[in-house]
Amino acid sequence: MISIGHKQQFFQFIKFGIVGSSGLGIDILAVYLLRPLTGLTMATLAAYFIAASSNWFINRLWTFGNINHRHSIFTQWIRFIMTNILGFCCNRGVVFFLFFLNSFFRYYAFIPLIIGAMTGMLANFHLSRKLVYNDSISKR
Repeated sequence: MISIGHKQQFFQFIKFGIVGSSGLGIDILAVYLLRPLTGLTMATLAAYFIAASSNWFINRLWTFGNINHRHSIFTQWIRFIMTNILGFCCNRGVVFFLFFLNSFFRYYAFIPLIIGAMTGMLANFHLSRKLVYNDSISKR
């Protein structure tokens, strides 16, 4: 029998993945929009923070909406960004490795972005759940 806590965590993970998928779309769009203005490297870095901010906000409202948030919105956003540095390093490490591995990946930047997003997702979920959205009592 699955406990209520495990069931809740499973559904949070599914929601987190859905939000992450929307963030991946924002990430890819931002890279392609910023690339002509800033170059591939800067576009890739800026796009991550744009997508991460979007993910934080949607996760706050939907994935972890049952949490009483005791910190200010800005404080929680900073905690989310800081907590997800490990996921950022995994994500963008893979992306930049693939960019520099072969020009194919620089041309089709969406492929490394997808692979990078998958590498950072598990770390980001567990760290966010423990350190960002678990700082208060759940609503009943």
